[in-house]
This record gives sequence, C-alpha cells and structure tokens, in this order.
Amino acid sequence: EVQLAESGGGSVQAGGSLRLSCTASGLTFDGSDMGWYRQAPGHKCEVVSIRGKNGRTVYADSVTGRFTLSLDNAKNTLFLQMNSLKPEDTAVYYCAANAIFTGTCLYTYEGQGIQVSVSS
Repeated sequence: EVQLAESGGGSVQAGGSLRLSCTASGLTFDGSDMGWYRQAPGHKCEVVSIRGKNGRTVYADSVTGRFTLSLDNAKNTLFLQMNSLKPEDTAVYYCAANAIFTGTCLYTYEGQGIQVSVSS
C-alpha cells in the first residue's frame, strides 16, 4: 500500500519560511514523478513543483526563485522549502506521486494535505 505522509505546515507571516516534508512508503522516488500541488479556496489547483522520473524538477512561475524541491533518498522523503512566503501562498498543500495527466492535479497517489497559512 502506498502512503504519503506530509508534515511541516503551519502559519507564518509574509516573508517567512516553512519546510514541508513528505515521507513515502510503498514506492520509490526513482520510479515515480513526485512533487506538490496546492489548492486554495475559490482558486484552481496549482502544481507547485514536480520532480520527474528523469530527475528534472520544474516549478510554477508563481514560486520560482522562492521554493525549492529536494529529496532524501535514504529516508524516502521529499521536501519543499518555501521562502519569502506571500499571503497568496496560503493553501492546502498536497504531496503527490505519479501524475495521471501531466500538468494537472490528478495523481495516482496523494497525501491527506497540509495547511499553509501566510498572513500579511
């Protein structure tokens, strides 16, 4: 059974930082594309960052230069370092693996979601 367990969310003021973690069980990074998408109330979901099976990482324009995706293969854990946070980054963030349709928020596996709130 595949499980993705997220941690590290919370509330922060604008300009602050948070690091999200996602520990995977039942799948390995080498055989999967993995990353994060987010969903804010009243907004379309957005793919924040994805690391493809080829190891290449892409970022949404809205987070480029502020967010960094990394992974620890030994711990089977994916990280999203979020710096210079803005109120518009407020959303529920989902760790996800194996896109069903590239560029969408449809994934074979996803975590339960974790709240990130940024106040101005």
